[in-house]
Amino acid sequence: MGRLGLNDLIKSRVVRPLDAVMPAEMPRNPLFGIRLSALTSTQSTTDLEAIASQFAGVPGGLLPALHAVQHHSSYISKEMIPVLAKLFNITVSEVHGVITFYKDFRTEKPAGPIVQVCRAEACQARGGREVWDKAQLEAQGKAVVVEEVFCLGNCALGPAVSVDGRLLGGVNATSITTVIGDAIAKRVPEDSIDSCGEGVTVYVPRDAVSRAAGADDVALALAAHSGVRVVRNGSWGMLWLEPMIEVVTPSGRVAYGPVLADDVAGLIKSDLLNGGEHALRLGPTLELPWLKRQQRVTFARVGLVDPRSSEDFEANGGITGLRRALSMSPSDVVTEVTDSGLRGRGGAAFPTGIKWRTVLDTPNTTKYIVCNADEGDSGTFADRMLMEGDPFTLLEGMTIAGWAVGASIGYIYVRSEYPEAIEALNKAIAGATSRGWLGDNVLGSGFSFDVHVRVGAGAYICGEETSLLESLEGKRGVVRAKPPLPAIEGLFGKPTVVNNVLSLGTIPAILSDGAAAYAALGMGRSRGTQVFQLAGNIARGGIVETAFGITLGELVNDLGGATDNGRPIRAVQVGGPLGAYLPTSKFDLPMDYEAFAAADAMLGHGGIVVFDDTVNMAAQARFAMEFCAIESCGKCTPCRIGSTRGVELIDKITSGVDRSANIEVLVDLCEVMADASLCAMGGLTPLPVRSALRLFTEDFNT
Repeated sequence: MGRLGLNDLIKSRVVRPLDAVMPAEMPRNPLFGIRLSALTSTQSTTDLEAIASQFAGVPGGLLPALHAVQHHSSYISKEMIPVLAKLFNITVSEVHGVITFYKDFRTEKPAGPIVQVCRAEACQARGGREVWDKAQLEAQGKAVVVEEVFCLGNCALGPAVSVDGRLLGGVNATSITTVIGDAIAKRVPEDSIDSCGEGVTVYVPRDAVSRAAGADDVALALAAHSGVRVVRNGSWGMLWLEPMIEVVTPSGRVAYGPVLADDVAGLIKSDLLNGGEHALRLGPTLELPWLKRQQRVTFARVGLVDPRSSEDFEANGGITGLRRALSMSPSDVVTEVTDSGLRGRGGAAFPTGIKWRTVLDTPNTTKYIVCNADEGDSGTFADRMLMEGDPFTLLEGMTIAGWAVGASIGYIYVRSEYPEAIEALNKAIAGATSRGWLGDNVLGSGFSFDVHVRVGAGAYICGEETSLLESLEGKRGVVRAKPPLPAIEGLFGKPTVVNNVLSLGTIPAILSDGAAAYAALGMGRSRGTQVFQLAGNIARGGIVETAFGITLGELVNDLGGATDNGRPIRAVQVGGPLGAYLPTSKFDLPMDYEAFAAADAMLGHGGIVVFDDTVNMAAQARFAMEFCAIESCGKCTPCRIGSTRGVELIDKITSGVDRSANIEVLVDLCEVMADASLCAMGGLTPLPVRSALRLFTEDFNT
């Protein structure tokens, strides 16, 4: 069976218009909410003031108001700044400071549609540097805006591009010309469809990456045939096979892939509805080797269920954990989480139960649960896939957390680059509320808990928990000094649990199956499972959830199939843009927090980006410093200035200017940044630089 080729990816790249539905307090984000017609429409200041005024009484309402204004007029005029200042009772400079801090907001009307080109490491590994260079040239003098973005969450099938929020994958330096031309010509695809029809059930994924690969067109083609019931599910995570469809037969679900719309007629003729033979037939879904090697806990329902269906969620074990939690005391729930050994999956690996205990024991009548869904690390997309493929489990985990610590309000802070995830969460919130799983008197317990979705605005630093809290409060996402810890004085000065999507998404399984079952998995202090993400130049990219202890080599070579282009692997970066680069000689490392720390590396969020033997590691080290300089919040000197000096030093080294002396200065600079930066942004940026310098020294000498 052939794999989906680059030309096929380009051919089927366009997905439906992303009119993501937001909760009442949050309008659409400008990157996916601006319709092309908005670029030629006008809105009076009075009209925009009326729009913004809806958020004047909303806690932290400035960011939602800015999103709303920009959505309606495509930018935020300078005339609106004093109006907003008056509405929110802050200074003009404060409003201006917020607008200019976030990349998404603009104060001038854009020349045309917004084309975002990913410059992050996973896309670089697949030719992203060339795509970015060509895109800038192609856009010159044309009615289009080309912007850099650092990760669109399509890390296994890059280079990735977004056109007014529509995700595209597999774009190359040739096809980017067509992408920009289509954007300027306002070629808009047909709308997507939801689950529909009657007859034999065929599952077609609706996650962002599958849609970028053509899943919407496949769903439409299948729905046109009588006797077919199309169900839109999440991806199982075998992204190189997307769009992968499944037909339900008496013996179980049978998978076919990668399927394009043009394949549907032939599949129907080959008895698809009975699981018939075809060149694209993969076999019974649950027997596929990629899945059989996994131990799915957090992702148990991803791919299995329709993420829009609360009935499907409950029928497959959903709400069991919440029901058990509500039958326990809050303290006992916290003990259960502590005993499971769950550690923060966002990267810091702090024990979740200890954080919860701190919030529970801090006296206050108002407490918050905040889900950090600002997944901006290159090579990571597990948060996105869980939110798109099983959003109810995240809501269940947050509700359990609220019961456990005494919080009645939760916020999910989602990056603007994830419009499908935002839509899925809002649909799930509505569904959960209608079922009594959220809102007043949850499941008749007398406990009330509400969840709100808040959308970021293009600031990587807002993945840092205190920066995120500042952003939720409607401010610039500047890092706070600690102490006080957010668990004691967090959102709006109240005790706050801040957990990652995967951490909260794992809670229902722990409460449902018991702490001992989860703690039985893993190794050492790394208990349970991790959702590893295989990205970059890799043949079989996607999601692998398995117990801690599997080796790096098993993930990259055995499951990932090595490089996509067949060239030898030279390096992998584990843990996102702040993670170390590792050579193949380190492939025997077990995926374990302590093992990686001992190797001067970090596991982080579980992202693994593969590079072939053409990669220049000095260029990657330079990019680490450049990325830090661009995304720094600017509060501390070691990060703000150190990263800029780092770029300059590496340029001198690679140009042969006082190479030995400048390498020595670079080493000293990395020490200062690591020891003196206020947060992990500046503190961990030296990690990829040091590893490249130490393990790939030859690249700095040429």
